[in-house]
Amino acid sequence: MTCDILTPDKNVFSGEVTSVSVPGSEGRFQVLNNHAPIISSLAKGEIKVEGKDGKHAFLVKGGVVEVIQNKITILTELA
Repeated sequence: MTCDILTPDKNVFSGEVTSVSVPGSEGRFQVLNNHAPIISSLAKGEIKVEGKDGKHAFLVKGGVVEVIQNKITILTELA
């Protein structure tokens, strides 16, 4: 899977991942390979990304996540 975490100013993260855990507005959820398509708003919290190069964590104040065909795009004001 690929994951991009974007703010209006920059691309915070871009790369191959094995799992992504996000603070959805209705509760935390995890995205794994071949996840069903979804669009969700994000609450304030931590995004956890696991990939070949290790684990990363990003604090966000909200935003939107879209998952479609093993591509995860996260748009947030602050990360």
